[in-house]
Amino acid sequence: MILPEILSLLRTRLEPLAKTRQKLGNNKADRHIRQTQVDALFRKSSGPEPLEGKQAVISQILSALLRATLVALLVAIPALFLPWVAKDTAQIVVIISLLLSLLTFIEYFGRYPSFVEFRFAPPYNRLKFGAAALVVITLSLIARGHVDPSPLTMILTYIGSAMGHAMEFPYSPVQLFVLMLPPDANPALVDAMRTAAGFAYVVSIFMVFTFVILVRMMGWPMRYGAFNVWINLPLFDPTRGGDIVDRLKRDSGLNIVLGLLLPFMIPAVIKAASFIIDPISIESSQALIWITTVWAILPASILMRGIALLRVAELIEAKRKRVYAQAEAESFQEI
Repeated sequence: MILPEILSLLRTRLEPLAKTRQKLGNNKADRHIRQTQVDALFRKSSGPEPLEGKQAVISQILSALLRATLVALLVAIPALFLPWVAKDTAQIVVIISLLLSLLTFIEYFGRYPSFVEFRFAPPYNRLKFGAAALVVITLSLIARGHVDPSPLTMILTYIGSAMGHAMEFPYSPVQLFVLMLPPDANPALVDAMRTAAGFAYVVSIFMVFTFVILVRMMGWPMRYGAFNVWINLPLFDPTRGGDIVDRLKRDSGLNIVLGLLLPFMIPAVIKAASFIIDPISIESSQALIWITTVWAILPASILMRGIALLRVAELIEAKRKRVYAQAEAESFQEI
């Protein structure tokens, strides 16, 4: 009778001690689990591994160098292709190409853009650069063919001449561009200007239509991943006042109208200014190439920007409608 009482007394004394040890063990296990979770979270938030970080930096440097090199080559192409470039002109071209390539490298080496819009929404900038490069290279080859003809330059001259004659209808931008020349201009210069203007304007039209197809049929920019408005529009100030959708639509309309009118306005302004000041001589092949490129590609780029801003406004408006519909549905469920 005494032994069962002793065992019962010992069991009563040892049960709290066992529970305490079990609780301490559970607490230790919980601390270990929490520490493991904290360590995993720290590793996740601290960024990539050192090797991955180095690879990302090297890739970003190479990408910026490639873009800077392409910009420098684009600026230097007319001076490289044309055999009669003066030394002073070549030096100026080298300085300008180096400055623009340096600005391009600084812009694309940074993690966030400072002035290049839609940098993370390809192929917006690639399309503009490709169109400008096509115009500059083709016009440089056509100009070279005047003194050093080859089968390639003859084919390009024929294509450009056909485009120029096709686009030179009454009151067309190409006709207005050719009319900038004085009435007694050399017929060869008139033909060269018509050829350059016709080819450049057709390329700008195709650039805009390609972008419209990307927006309306291929879902740009959402097709290429998540779209961040603030890093793709670094020059857009969201705190200036007013609804952001209304401001984007207003800026879009302004850019579209300006892009459509500039091909007509630039020749008229230059022609009107020629009665007051001496106009820029376009007898030089380099001057003709760059004036024609700016006249055709700049308005098309502004038109593309207007289309892109309108697309961004539509995306924000659609997102708002989804959020409002979801909030309304949740309020009905709560009722």
